Amino acid sequence: MRLLTIPKDKYDEYRLNLIFDCYKWDPQFQDNNTVAKHVLVITKEEHEELKKLTEAIDKETIDAEKYLNENQKYAKPLNLPKEITKELKLMKNYDAEKHVRLMRYDFHPTIDGWNISEVNSDVPGGFAEASLMPQVAKYLFKDEALWHINFGDILTGAIAKKVRPGGRIMLVHCTSYSDDRQVMEYLGDKLETMGFKVIYGAAEHVLFKEQKAYCILYGNEGPLDGIFRFTPLEWLKDIKPKYWDGYFDTITPSCNHPVAIFAQTKRFPLVWDRLELEGLTLTNWKRLLPKTVEVKDAKGQKGFIYKPACGRVGEKISIKEACDEKEYEDILREVKKKPKEYLAQKKFISKPLTSEEGEQFHVCLGSYTVDGKHAGYYARISDKPRIDSRAADIPVLIEGSEE
Repeated sequence: MRLLTIPKDKYDEYRLNLIFDCYKWDPQFQDNNTVAKHVLVITKEEHEELKKLTEAIDKETIDAEKYLNENQKYAKPLNLPKEITKELKLMKNYDAEKHVRLMRYDFHPTIDGWNISEVNSDVPGGFAEASLMPQVAKYLFKDEALWHINFGDILTGAIAKKVRPGGRIMLVHCTSYSDDRQVMEYLGDKLETMGFKVIYGAAEHVLFKEQKAYCILYGNEGPLDGIFRFTPLEWLKDIKPKYWDGYFDTITPSCNHPVAIFAQTKRFPLVWDRLELEGLTLTNWKRLLPKTVEVKDAKGQKGFIYKPACGRVGEKISIKEACDEKEYEDILREVKKKPKEYLAQKKFISKPLTSEEGEQFHVCLGSYTVDGKHAGYYARISDKPRIDSRAADIPVLIEGSEE
């Protein structure tokens, strides 16, 4: 794994191309540029290893969520929000063959090899960054034999297998956020070129009758043939659209179905011992994810960090060297006040990569799966060991000839 520096005289044009041609509408977070000045290159051997690990851990995740859905009494340690717990019983009709299952596992190079920080099981993003960004970057290094995986082609191909040709697909998202809309616009444009009718709407624009989804958005009323939900479940329960419970038992093909909530919570590891007693295998998860326990069980022990159970984008993770003093103290106070909303996890030591200029960057390499198969990469880098909103998106290229 190595970093290639984008030539200085080409970077500005590269960044503009991403903004105007590649749906990268959020190239800045506060004062931080979130378009990396480098390209992440992995060897073919690293790619093969990551592909194998990703598919193995994905199988364990799918088996676990299937078992938890069928035996929901074992899901109690997940401490899911009460509003969601009340709806879980509706998922008993879940049929994986009818829906598209999308996940992204976040790998980190550490001093002990690969570690995983989490699985983005519910609504992972980064679609255009994983598909178009490496395509643009590759042309900047024509002298090197490099290739990439087009995640968007794989995802839309899976959707096309589950939704009837020419069908109407609602892209459900928080319509006031441009960073959500850019993901949906990329996906919608691809689906439209495949002949689908795409409707952009919010969660409240879907009505469910007899477990089938209908659009109630003015000018687009009528039955839906597919739903792509990009509104996180914990946000959905806060928004509480009138028919939100319909997402849990709909037979309309969807990506992702709410069954994703079992693995989305960072408390997922707290049910593993119980699941193994029931005959499930979680060997790869236990090898790749650092030891994870209840907050109370880490008291007095060294080397643990705290993570919010429903956290996203690296928020509120108590890595001391990545926080200012006030943020760190605020996190510790909140953990003490709401211990069940957090968990304690053994801290891994990130192994940074050094650029050609001698700068060091920490890497989070997100590895996608679609319906159980590896589907590409979305990566971010940071000068700090916590990969959060300030981190920069970086394209991933693979050495050697294309598969």
